[in-house]
Amino acid sequence: MGATSETIFQWIAITLIVPSLATSTFFRLRANRAQDKISAKKEEGSILLVLRSVFGLGLWLGTLTYLVNPGWMAWSRLPLPDWTRWVGATIMLFCIPLFYWIFTSLDKNITPTTAIRSEHTLVNSGPYRWIRHPLYTVGFLFFLGFCLLSSNGFMILMTLGGAVILANRTPIEEARLIERFGDDYRQYMTKTGRYFPQWGR
Repeated sequence: MGATSETIFQWIAITLIVPSLATSTFFRLRANRAQDKISAKKEEGSILLVLRSVFGLGLWLGTLTYLVNPGWMAWSRLPLPDWTRWVGATIMLFCIPLFYWIFTSLDKNITPTTAIRSEHTLVNSGPYRWIRHPLYTVGFLFFLGFCLLSSNGFMILMTLGGAVILANRTPIEEARLIERFGDDYRQYMTKTGRYFPQWGR
């Protein structure tokens, strides 16, 4: 892979990541300003929080490093063909409007932890009509796309590790939602899939 070609993929990654990060940051900050503050340690526990922080930090540091200088991540580069890298870019591009759809559906209900805000409402519109945690699904797909685009083994490791942590966090989050919404959420669970739609329903 020549330096010029790698620079092209670098700029494609920048073009795709910046609007996604801007969308997430805007809606998260708005939700934090509008409603009560939440303690991640209190809600998730120290072990889960530490693991989430480790993989999350590794994921974002690896991403930032590639965006600044792909050569600094060359130590974990994989010999993937160019067509897989273009597939990764396509996946990332597909995820951008999905992020906006998810965040506008959540509105001010977005939280950084498993906690439920005092004015939290049960969202069952938009992508939440079919999936209970579409943000996890689309976020995983987005970073999977970036793993392919950057052709990087370290990013794959961080992405898979982060996915495992979120999979362990999800039951805690759903338990909080059941405590808040009771039978309404239980009924909602029967009609939706956790990460993917229940095809045929």
